[in-house]
Amino acid sequence: MRVLVTRPAHSGERTAQRLRELGHEPLLLPLARPVYDPQAARLALEKTAGPVAVTSAEAMRTLEAVGPALQPHLSRSLFAVGEATADEARRLGFNSVTASSGSGRELAELIGASNADDLLYLAGNPRAETFEARLVELGRHFSVLECYRMEPVALDPETVAALLTNYPPDAVLFYSRQTAENFFHIPQVEWLLLQMPKIRLICLSKTVAETIPPSLGRALEVSPMPDEKSLLSLL
Repeated sequence: MRVLVTRPAHSGERTAQRLRELGHEPLLLPLARPVYDPQAARLALEKTAGPVAVTSAEAMRTLEAVGPALQPHLSRSLFAVGEATADEARRLGFNSVTASSGSGRELAELIGASNADDLLYLAGNPRAETFEARLVELGRHFSVLECYRMEPVALDPETVAALLTNYPPDAVLFYSRQTAENFFHIPQVEWLLLQMPKIRLICLSKTVAETIPPSLGRALEVSPMPDEKSLLSLL
């Protein structure tokens, strides 16, 4: 199966490798790129002492860019959304890592059950507000530091059209609202997909699925859990 991956380049390459291992042919079309702010992350770590929370592996890449200054903070408890992000934290040297099964809300519930407080949330921009909203409902104290932002990648519409025409995918994977919105803002994309009667548009969550045009609703599928393993299980 030919699968179009819309993730940022670093994450997309990792997904492409998993697709190859599953016997699929990946096509990479990064629609956003991360811009990291390791200095802000370092200062936030120095000003706090409590647990750390992350909802994306991009936050862990920001911490990796902090370099040796990260060392004194590796003993802090770290809460992560998903095992992939948790594995990134362990790779960096964090020795007390707890992962939720998938969503930000589930991570907040996990933090609430652990009685962790005075949390430092290393966040991105843009992001969903589910995690923070649930922490407020649970009465947890936390601070937020935006340590990276996702910028749209400007793509030539003719290049994208040529890719979809010459290498028509059997499925398109969407991991975030932003990348899905960026994809369907490209001229002709919706029309080209409508010419593919068997195309499958597979979204990580219902929130991501909300961005799919109604005209393509027949092609829409939603991962049973908001993690990559569940997403790829639909292929």
